[in-house]
Amino acid sequence: MHALKTGALIRAAILLGARCGAPMSPEQHSALDRFAKRVGLLFQVVDDILDCTANTATLGKTAGKDEAAAKPTYVSLLGLPEAKEYAQNLHRDALASLSSFGASARRLTELANFICHRHF
Repeated sequence: MHALKTGALIRAAILLGARCGAPMSPEQHSALDRFAKRVGLLFQVVDDILDCTANTATLGKTAGKDEAAAKPTYVSLLGLPEAKEYAQNLHRDALASLSSFGASARRLTELANFICHRHF
């Protein structure tokens, strides 16, 4: 379910943006797709964490509504400490996927950092 939410839109934006640039090798495309999948999932995990740790005014939406609706979230399935650890692992893996791009991946690195450390 989570792969079909905002993460899918993030992945599409990254991959479509890449198609507008210089041609990539299959290995580069695979690395970029891995990054896009990880950072899209990272967005969802962090969103789940914020839903149970931030307040409504900070979030700009009703805090705790996922728990109230008994929705399966990474926090409800893994626990808060484990969800935070999973987010850190996704962040590290996403950044590692960009290693072959060097300095040209600066904006994608910034995107991953923002998603991982976002607070509204």
